[in-house]
Amino acid sequence: MTGGLKQLDVLLGEWTAVSKKYSEGRGHTSVAPTEDGKLLRIESREEDERFPHSTQLVGADESRDECTVLYYDSRGVHRVYRMSVVDGVWKMWRDAPGFNQRYIGAIKHRGRTIEGQWEMSKDGKRWDVDFDLTYTKQ
Repeated sequence: MTGGLKQLDVLLGEWTAVSKKYSEGRGHTSVAPTEDGKLLRIESREEDERFPHSTQLVGADESRDECTVLYYDSRGVHRVYRMSVVDGVWKMWRDAPGFNQRYIGAIKHRGRTIEGQWEMSKDGKRWDVDFDLTYTKQ
């Protein structure tokens, strides 16, 4: 297995997030270990107040390659995602009846840039791009 939180080390640090679709604002994301390294905390804030602020707590199960993400945001949304980093690709996804979601980001420039997009699917088979999202490490 290549899983656990160690696979997410490339995500640690401070990031700026931008989207061509939502070009009116930039986001700031911080990824840091918490609970003596047993969990990761991901905090995202947007310059444009119309977009939600979110917090994610990420943990690992030693029997699985992927991590589990507990997500909540300033809109009151609570979701559970799975997350992995494999072969230079960061994935975060959730399977939910009628509203499946996934982010697939290519890690580039020695881990300094992640270029990807959020996609959604009603049936889990046909996927549509929701919006692009590119992270740049500070």
